[in-house]
Amino acid sequence: MNSAAAAFLATIPSPDRGVWHLGFIPIRAYALCIIAGIVVALWWGERRWVARGGTKGTVIDVAVFAVPFGLVGGRLYHVITDNYRYFGPGKNPLDALKIWDGGLGIWGAVALGAVGALIACRKKGIPLPAMADTLAAPLVVAQAIGRLGNYFNQELYGAHTNLPWGLEIYERINPDTGVTDMLGGVAVGHIPLATSPVHPTFLYELLWNLGVALLVVWADKKFRLGHGRAFAVYVMGYTAGRGWIELMRTDDASHVLGLRVNVWTSILLFVAGAVYFVLAKKRGPREAPELLRGKDYEDPDTVDPAVDKPDADEAASSEEVSVPADPTPEKPAEPAEDAKPSDPTK
Repeated sequence: MNSAAAAFLATIPSPDRGVWHLGFIPIRAYALCIIAGIVVALWWGERRWVARGGTKGTVIDVAVFAVPFGLVGGRLYHVITDNYRYFGPGKNPLDALKIWDGGLGIWGAVALGAVGALIACRKKGIPLPAMADTLAAPLVVAQAIGRLGNYFNQELYGAHTNLPWGLEIYERINPDTGVTDMLGGVAVGHIPLATSPVHPTFLYELLWNLGVALLVVWADKKFRLGHGRAFAVYVMGYTAGRGWIELMRTDDASHVLGLRVNVWTSILLFVAGAVYFVLAKKRGPREAPELLRGKDYEDPDTVDPAVDKPDADEAASSEEVSVPADPTPEKPAEPAEDAKPSDPTK
């Protein structure tokens, strides 16, 4: 076995492309991973909501508001924190609208997604903290699935490493123009970049997120967390990992006081999650199941169709029927004894 083959087997190869074309329609791996994560989160979230006492279909109804809000919020967070990519000399601000080119900030997605969820929860008359607790574990699993999109895009990786799980990053070329295109191009000949192999930080976060999901499920079941405390565990768990993983990344990012913006965000949100976890305990035990059923819920055990909705035969039989009087004249009553005429023979 030659040295090149040995090096290939000792590292993780990247996909040769992240975009396929079905005619003129681009099929992007990043988008497919995001969609797959949302589907899994909705499926699992629905099961968890019903298990807590809620009604089936509620999570889907909330998602109708939360998902679009979350996508907009994720893009806004990315554009704001990485504004140098879209604004300034030689930049095109309209590129900020090209969400298909990647770039979603999880905390913008969570923040604005929560606004959409709040609107839906108020419309249905259910508590938002209970919904947040239900979706905490499914949400972080969805994030793990979404990180696979970064693998196909060859992005969000760390510095050079000689570890066995190092990730090879290949040069990608646009097959039509011959110009380097790391996002939409194809790896011809699988020529690695000079920095390869690198730390697969996307993989580190993927595995960390799955661990956080297990932690949330365990803590929620053991301690019957309520009033948003399971969601606080998710926030603390995720930010604890995101902080150190963010420090390993080498991609361009905005910095504040020498640290990447996402590191500061992780620190602040970890503290906020810990404070909320402690304060929410004062609100008492987990929400009662009847509070999760909404204002339009009707308990089938309290509805008697025979009483509340009589059928046509019962309705007809209960109506008063007017019976006409007997046309046969009544026989006149006989006069009293004293009223009879006296017998002349007496």
